[in-house]
Amino acid sequence: MTSTPMILLLSGSLRKGSTNDAVLRTAQAVAPSVGVGTVLYEDLAGLPPFNPDDDTDPLPDPVAGLRAALERADGILICTPEYAGTLPGSFKNLLDWTVGGTEISDKPTAWINAAAPGRGQGAEATLRTVLGYTGATVVAPACGRLPVGRDTLDEDGLIADPDMRRQLGSTLALLAAHRPAQG
Repeated sequence: MTSTPMILLLSGSLRKGSTNDAVLRTAQAVAPSVGVGTVLYEDLAGLPPFNPDDDTDPLPDPVAGLRAALERADGILICTPEYAGTLPGSFKNLLDWTVGGTEISDKPTAWINAAAPGRGQGAEATLRTVLGYTGATVVAPACGRLPVGRDTLDEDGLIADPDMRRQLGSTLALLAAHRPAQG
């Protein structure tokens, strides 16, 4: 008997009501339809600034929580904005905390770029580079672009467009299909 694959959802935005959060909350809503479970990580703002001197046991509690969430996940889906041509500092900080651990190594990982066409490539390039350092397994077919404007959201702040929702379901299913076999 196989368990339901669990995908950790990581938003790179601290902004309340961000379109990046809307993408991930919509992924949560469609996940059951593709047989996937999700957990939305919501402690980005609580992570201390990365300091290699603090990357030892015992880890700061917020970092231990992050690493535990990564360890439990079968895959990772990221949706982050781009600031000044790269990742927001707070999200880069989250990724910096993963370099010293092994929890993200070989973990199927993908991202959705919610930016308007022609934007967000700097964040994608930085993600690809940093995830390479962490040892994550980038599932390229699951990475994609889903331009989300405020006009695409329903009254609950979720993506209303059925095609976009299907794309998110496909992304989750691709990530789940890449999880290591359960022994």
